[in-house]
Amino acid sequence: MTSHSHLIGIDLGGTNIKGALFDATTGECLERATTPTRDGEKDGDLPAWSSGVRKLVEQFEAQAGSANLPIGISAPGLAARDGSCISWMPGRMHGLEGFQWAGFLHRPVRVLNDAHAALLGEVWQGAAAGARDAVLLTLGTGVGGAVISDGRLLTGHLGRAGHLGHITVDHHGSPGITGTPGNLEDAVGNATVAARSQGRFTSTRALLEAVQAGDADADRVWATSMHALAAGMVSLINCFDPETFILGGGIAAGAAGMLLDPLQDLLDQMEWRPGGQRVKVVLASLGEWAGATGAAWYGGK
Repeated sequence: MTSHSHLIGIDLGGTNIKGALFDATTGECLERATTPTRDGEKDGDLPAWSSGVRKLVEQFEAQAGSANLPIGISAPGLAARDGSCISWMPGRMHGLEGFQWAGFLHRPVRVLNDAHAALLGEVWQGAAAGARDAVLLTLGTGVGGAVISDGRLLTGHLGRAGHLGHITVDHHGSPGITGTPGNLEDAVGNATVAARSQGRFTSTRALLEAVQAGDADADRVWATSMHALAAGMVSLINCFDPETFILGGGIAAGAAGMLLDPLQDLLDQMEWRPGGQRVKVVLASLGEWAGATGAAWYGGK
């Protein structure tokens, strides 16, 4: 880690920017703060979110009593291989692609994908603390993910590694947003609940409320999604051999036992367990602060 006394982590999201200040020696979080992203707005010639990030950095440095602290910034999209910026992020967060953070902030900055940051946070201080082999799936509007193998975050040739929601779980299925047929994201993500339930439900929360009320059709929809998720998980387990498999995101947080209980039953049937060893499946514990936490660790490397 860094020789500096403090670390700053910034998680740039579509709605809010979350920032956190950490003691570099103990890892203790000393302060957290949020500010609106204001995506689409400008401060002068620059995107408004850039000013929001700078204000958080200045706030944390004032509290730390030190300037030029190392900063990690997590954001959606593919990060450049040198960690200088997000190199690919079409469709939203205009101005983020190619934005050079170190030049803007005049401080040491390392940039990474938001799901990658979330996994680093969980491994540093969360549900997979100390793990050297871990997989994260974030279950929300879509499905994201990240992989740490032998203590190393896998980013791949283009920064595309970890986009685990785009693996195929039904090779006859319709193509998803990346062209992958029958992908995991479409089988589980909140964005496709209406299509999966023939229009009966518009959110996973509504679907699960119906399951709890004994609705047989809702139960079938949820069971189908759980079967696809379990199949995807065991495929990823076979690929990466993790010691810990983390489930995060809004669906995981909201479903809890309704997610883990059926998954464990399905994994008992599907998972390859050499020597009887099973992968530990846990819920993410850092919640919305996982990205800022992991970004701080990454920035201080």
